[in-house]
Amino acid sequence: MESDNNHHKHCGPDSKHTHCLEMFKRLSEYLDNELDDITCKEIEHHVEQCVPCFSCLQTLKRTVDLCKQASNKPVPEEFSRKLKEMIQNMPKTTSP
Repeated sequence: MESDNNHHKHCGPDSKHTHCLEMFKRLSEYLDNELDDITCKEIEHHVEQCVPCFSCLQTLKRTVDLCKQASNKPVPEEFSRKLKEMIQNMPKTTSP
């Protein structure tokens, strides 16, 4: 199990888990160029030092690119049902 100290090595000494969560909340806006320059620089600085957040950003970028490339075919009913079920079963809080 990864300790908080181990996590801080990835994020830098001044970063905390809550800071990562705040970054995560802004990633879509960041990718859509909806944030001011200062906020963008903060996100860029953070992901340069935080491996988990960097990975999350890269995954989100790939997902957006795949969605842009996808055709307008409807999603199979079984996939849609399973996805809705997974979303409903997700934890409602992000307790540490």
